[in-house]
Amino acid sequence: MCGIAGFLDVSHTKRQEDLETAVMRMGDTLAHRGPDDRGIWVDEHSGLAFGHRRLSIIDLSPEGHQPMHSACGRYVIVFNGEIYNFHMLRGELERLGVAPRWRGRSDTEVLLAAIGQWGIEVALARVVGMFAFALWDCKKRLLHLIRDRLGIKPLYYGWVGRTFLFGSELKALRAHPEFTGMIDRDALALYLRHGYIPTPHCIYAGVHKLPPGAMLTIRGTDTASEPDPVPYWSARDVTERGIADPFPGEQEEAVAQLDNLLRDAVKLRMIADVPLGALLSGGIDSSTVVALMQTQSNRPVRTFTIGFRETGYDEAVYAKAVACHLGTDHTELVVTPGEARAIIPRLPLLYDEPFSDSSQIPTCLVSTLTRERVKVALSGDGGDELFGGYNRHIRGTGIWRAVGWLPDPVRRLLGGALCSIRPGDWDRLLETLGPVLPNRLRRELSGDRVHKLATVLPAESKESFYYLLTSMWKDPAAVVINGSEPRTRLNASELWPRVSEYRQWMMALDLMTYLPDDILTKVDRASMGTGLEVRVPFLDHRVVEFAWCLPLSLKFRNGQGKWLLRQILYQHVPANLVERPKMGFAIPLHEWLRGPLYEWAESLLDEERLRNESFFDPEPIRAKWSEHISGQRNWQHDLWAILMFQAWLETQ
Repeated sequence: MCGIAGFLDVSHTKRQEDLETAVMRMGDTLAHRGPDDRGIWVDEHSGLAFGHRRLSIIDLSPEGHQPMHSACGRYVIVFNGEIYNFHMLRGELERLGVAPRWRGRSDTEVLLAAIGQWGIEVALARVVGMFAFALWDCKKRLLHLIRDRLGIKPLYYGWVGRTFLFGSELKALRAHPEFTGMIDRDALALYLRHGYIPTPHCIYAGVHKLPPGAMLTIRGTDTASEPDPVPYWSARDVTERGIADPFPGEQEEAVAQLDNLLRDAVKLRMIADVPLGALLSGGIDSSTVVALMQTQSNRPVRTFTIGFRETGYDEAVYAKAVACHLGTDHTELVVTPGEARAIIPRLPLLYDEPFSDSSQIPTCLVSTLTRERVKVALSGDGGDELFGGYNRHIRGTGIWRAVGWLPDPVRRLLGGALCSIRPGDWDRLLETLGPVLPNRLRRELSGDRVHKLATVLPAESKESFYYLLTSMWKDPAAVVINGSEPRTRLNASELWPRVSEYRQWMMALDLMTYLPDDILTKVDRASMGTGLEVRVPFLDHRVVEFAWCLPLSLKFRNGQGKWLLRQILYQHVPANLVERPKMGFAIPLHEWLRGPLYEWAESLLDEERLRNESFFDPEPIRAKWSEHISGQRNWQHDLWAILMFQAWLETQ
């Protein structure tokens, strides 16, 4: 795992030393991603410069140094990530008799040899891994940027004049002397909608995120032309093919096949030349990963979790119970509110563009804890998107079925009626009705959730119902001055997966959008900010492809998702240790904003300041801030999005 950066200057006016200075500066901004080694390679004739920061995981020797040249001399690469099946590919190349005389034992060298033997497209189809890399073809004078299938590793790119820039994080692009960085107000509107900026958009105009499973090729003779990225693997195609050709076997066969695939995915991700562990929350996904790790380890697996003292936000007790049952070497850190809040000033620099999933805070904390003892950790991310773990997957279909048949005016009136009762009054009413409500409703209903439901009831279709359900600010264009939301996979129907069943449609969109742009972004920046590599077994593309062949009856039963996954976990952990309502990785942000974070937030949301900066209309922001402070409403997510942009803006 590493950080990569570089550029192609098609003006060919820069001297060797200028190219070296610029790319060294870009690479050094990524030192947190690769604290173990750094390297550059420059081709003055082509105007090309590669920079690399190395986090040594496989082959710790100098033979793993990058930028790396292929044995045939045709290719040069800067690589971020891991090729988990590199041993198998290396053996196959050796049996073919075409393998080079290996310099070392790194997966990067094997990838170069595979590309040299089979070509880029075939090599990509053969690898199992997470990666983002730049590859220079010296023969054809082509620069290829390539990102892994699910978007686990990031890659930004864009033209500045006649210079094409790329890097693992935006800070690398900003370090180039010609970078200007004008804020894209349309992307800002998207950010207020989602809490992240959807691919391919970026907070800076003219800069893009490379989509997952895509390759972008730039000719060394191009003059600021930007062809579209070309997919080599498509999550949309995988979902559509899987549903069209479902798994034909019995449920016992499905359990056995998924078990085998997950075991192999976990086993491959346990290969490392450095200490390794796992992030454990005690939920279904992380517990499954840890259980399969422990069955394939000859020593107790190191597991890590953090806890909070606040009631309702502490999952540490569940993680500890699972760890004790599996016999792991468990480390738990109980974090004080002050320790959690102390990380907030670091977030804008760490995440590098506005990002407001507040679970970024505990994710940063558990990454720091884990990195103190190991260099690699496995996580359970991806299980929700593949096997149906979000509340919208489980409850969304039922809610829309209950109200979707009503005429639009009736649903608007119903929404208005629900909003006419203040959240606090709803809470008191629900408390009174508690004895006669089902347990699930008692746990899940609150005044704020009733109001959230009211805001999505006017949706014109089940698709717009999902869109509103996953939105923060429902009308960002009314908040962002001169900003309007561009087309994305979430709001352009022609980009939606061709899936008729509503629950599968939601899961497919989550896989293609929320997973790479929120969940994986959150984990990548938090972990790499401490020099920790996090591996994600559920996002082995073979597991993803199999999961989408499974009928819904193997995922949802008895009002729960992840049925098939639970059957695997129950072979190792008793159900009573993991069965509980989904909590998420949450913090009491709404309380902090009214208390210890009040002065910080008030300064960032100051009306005069907002007017002078001229990105936001202060009125709707101040209105929500006033309602939140008074306790009338809980606007923590909407306000956190504004606060994270404001804090990020201070760093520019």
